[in-house]
Amino acid sequence: MKNRPLWERVRFALCGVKEACRRERSFRTQGVIAMLVVAGFLVLRVPLIWFAIAIMAIALVLATELTNAALEAMIDRLHPERHPEIRAAKDMAAGSVLLAGVAAVVVGLLMLISTYSTW
Repeated sequence: MKNRPLWERVRFALCGVKEACRRERSFRTQGVIAMLVVAGFLVLRVPLIWFAIAIMAIALVLATELTNAALEAMIDRLHPERHPEIRAAKDMAAGSVLLAGVAAVVVGLLMLISTYSTW
């Protein structure tokens, strides 16, 4: 699979996003939230720097969710039985999604405070 043309690697990546949309409710939910946030930012006409920071935060949340989904799918395939170490690995991956989500919310709040407050 190494040294494939760029267009082929992009196609593989897009297939991964499509698969996550098909399989993972949390990815779909976060995608809808991301679209609503972007629409809200467009309506509010937030400064471009905040828009860029928000897009990065959204991308971080979605990327960590993709990584979490990939890890869980691989673990479930390779080791379908319950085991404390498997649970710990899955919980840690879910924790990364939680941290990214909290960071994204903080970015949104800071944007609102910075843009619309009289501080």
